[in-house]
Amino acid sequence: MPLPVPVLPEGVDPAWLPPAAFRAVGGRRTMIRGSGPLVETVHGELAEACRRFGGRAVRDAVPDGAYDLVLGLGGDDLGDEGFAFAREDGTTTVTASDGRGLLYGLFHVVRLGEAAFTGARAREVHRPALALRMLDHWDNVAVHPVMGQVERGYAGGSLFWEDGRARPRELDRVRAYGRLLAACGINAISVNNVNVHAAEARLLTDRIGEVAEIAGALRPYGVRTHLSVSFAAPITLGGLPTADPLDRTVRGWWAEATRRVYEAIPDFGGYVVKADSEGQPGPFAYGRSHAEGANLLAAALEPFGGTVHWRAFVYDHRQDWRDRTTDRARAAYDHFVPLDGEFAAGAVLQVKHGPMDFQVREPVSPLLGAMPRTRLAVELQVTQEYTGQQRHVCWLGPMWSEVLRFRHEQGLSVGEVARGGLVAVSNVGDDPFWTGHPLAQANLYTFGRLAWQPDAEPGAVLDEWIALSFPDALEGLTGGLHAVLDGSWRTYEKYTAPLGVGFMVQPGHHYGPSVDGYEYSPWGTYHFADREGVGVDRGVASGTGYAGQYGKPWAELYESPDTCPDELLLFFHHVPYGHVLKSGKTVIQHIYDTHFEGVEEVEEARAVWGSLTGLVDPARHARVAEHYEEQLRSAREWRDQVNSYFFRKSGVPDGRGRLIH
Repeated sequence: MPLPVPVLPEGVDPAWLPPAAFRAVGGRRTMIRGSGPLVETVHGELAEACRRFGGRAVRDAVPDGAYDLVLGLGGDDLGDEGFAFAREDGTTTVTASDGRGLLYGLFHVVRLGEAAFTGARAREVHRPALALRMLDHWDNVAVHPVMGQVERGYAGGSLFWEDGRARPRELDRVRAYGRLLAACGINAISVNNVNVHAAEARLLTDRIGEVAEIAGALRPYGVRTHLSVSFAAPITLGGLPTADPLDRTVRGWWAEATRRVYEAIPDFGGYVVKADSEGQPGPFAYGRSHAEGANLLAAALEPFGGTVHWRAFVYDHRQDWRDRTTDRARAAYDHFVPLDGEFAAGAVLQVKHGPMDFQVREPVSPLLGAMPRTRLAVELQVTQEYTGQQRHVCWLGPMWSEVLRFRHEQGLSVGEVARGGLVAVSNVGDDPFWTGHPLAQANLYTFGRLAWQPDAEPGAVLDEWIALSFPDALEGLTGGLHAVLDGSWRTYEKYTAPLGVGFMVQPGHHYGPSVDGYEYSPWGTYHFADREGVGVDRGVASGTGYAGQYGKPWAELYESPDTCPDELLLFFHHVPYGHVLKSGKTVIQHIYDTHFEGVEEVEEARAVWGSLTGLVDPARHARVAEHYEEQLRSAREWRDQVNSYFFRKSGVPDGRGRLIH
């Protein structure tokens, strides 16, 4: 029987799957061939589209040339998720070896719209470049007294948890979420916070049934469920005196706990672990390495085909700010490169794309080019912790594309190095618009599409999102949406932290400017501004040596302020305010100019959005307009605080004579 399309609760936005996006497929004569749970999902999607738009969907009829669209399982070895697409003699055909591939093929046709049914198209084979395309939800089962229901979440409460329990009445919305994820190519999620608190820990044992309910809601759209676990679980849950990864009883405890997880969730994906990081327990307590810790869990998962994602976010968060030899940026490389080749096949080392913490501008992590014998996953942050917290428009597609196309010395791009997949911190909550800011939906969609094809052109992906989300848009709306999103990352960079220096945010919640907010803290996030200059010396010759963690040509390029790219200058070098950039401006003038320009660009974007009144539904337009008011207020605050700070530090006036508050 066809699986019914999930019905959204009243008032919940359909995001990039509004009914009108299915108009082209829904008005056709369609045949679906094959069997299996995901084929029934495809059938349900097409049956609903045909009901709305007058077409007809049938099962397993004999092809007689009477069908506009044929989707079916075929004999070609296209892999678990691949599909072939062709159009010949008036019939559009999608074939796949597996139901998941057929589902992705259907959504490919939906993206193409009328173009899928026009002219002739030679056979195209589509396969994801990365096998795992995953979201990590930092959702707390119980409301945390500091971080709330969702840590670093800016879109309301959790889709999965409320008042310490699963939300069983919300499973239709969870299924609708799985549908949105499948439509952009995401195939896995972790449903709880990497900072595992007491309530989250128990999900592994006596509350695994609640996780199974969520997994059941996501399964019809090919999304596998993962779980964040605490390294100390044998102690906190099992009552053992130790969590030593080489202890036989500890290994036995994990094996039995994992067996019970797979009894409840046969297609369970595996574990996510944050260990020896920011107070989380880990193998260092027992004198063991991170490879030994990860391999403990990989061994427990191996009989079931599961994977442990072991996060490489390990650093000294009790640093002495006066000690300029200690460098947080070095930490992941220093910890993990000596372990290359020691991780089990079922272990994936999950590495943040930059060496610090999801800043608006960082270099690509050198770890991503230094561990050829280890499966690496690249971690991005879709939730905008340091890029406006979904109150500011900041489309991150261009930044992620730069990261994924970056090539270390072996000649492989980051997208090619990521054999363990692409992972992102989710930006979704129970807000009616899913992401709080309606335009932040573009970030989630873009992540999924870049995870499928890391070398995709981000501007084309943005246009896909616009066409799907606003299928009846007039040209003015399409152009306006593209205009306000396309340059928004660089606009945000202009009015916040300059030239790769990073942070300068309010401590704790990280929203809004505080130039010295973390300057004298233990977190290792310094800019070292003084009356002579600003920036961190990370060169080999005179600094922390971080630049030497890169191979050629990057180590040489970053080593000298004369060759270092302007946008990363202050990340790698402490330079005088009068240092002349490649643009011809001094550092101090660049700071002044970009902060004024950033505010002006927000004003222009707000005006463009205001001109779209009547072209966008009123609720969406009002929400975005409200956020633009806050973004403009915040951008002005950033401009005034940053410019004032550096005017007072440097004593150098603005060369254009503008008022520096």
